[in-house]
Amino acid sequence: MIRAVVFDLGETLIDERRHWAVVARAAGVEPDRMWSALGEVAARRVHHTQVYDDLGVEPPVVDDEWQPSDLYPDAVACLSRLREAGYLVGVAANQHAHADEFCRRLFPFDLIGISALWGVDKPAPAFFERIAASFPFPSEQIAYVGDRVDNDVEPALAAGMVAVHLRRGPWGIAHETPAPAVAIESLDELPAVLA
Repeated sequence: MIRAVVFDLGETLIDERRHWAVVARAAGVEPDRMWSALGEVAARRVHHTQVYDDLGVEPPVVDDEWQPSDLYPDAVACLSRLREAGYLVGVAANQHAHADEFCRRLFPFDLIGISALWGVDKPAPAFFERIAASFPFPSEQIAYVGDRVDNDVEPALAAGMVAVHLRRGPWGIAHETPAPAVAIESLDELPAVLA
């Protein structure tokens, strides 16, 4: 029985296309070219910063924070439906410290885990151990939802959690869902999948 559902941020709750367009313009690259290059990086399972080498540009310094309009249309409705169904709801992601404040304004999460504040990044086992230690029940009663197989799904499975692979965005589309993870195309599907 699942009692808590924890989400990744980028390409799970947040549509990163606007952000990557800002980054692309700062790097002197067309946004569509940047997005396409990210898809190629995702398919190779390398760190997203490899995109700069692939495009032959220096990583730009960009001061761009998440905005409510960056949320996927299915995000807040899914969080609310899960809370109404009695689940504890959390977010834990590889993000800069400023993401903590954004998450606090977004939803009354039971857990907010930001890698810059935790001092550990996904896919490190310690990141998922920290998630598990945040709840008063075993790992197998926690579902972790993310778009990346390498950073989200496989380490969640290794931690004994139920892993949900959200197949959207460059990584979600490029990666195949491993067994025994659950694959979904939209967060609208999640409440029924967990029930």
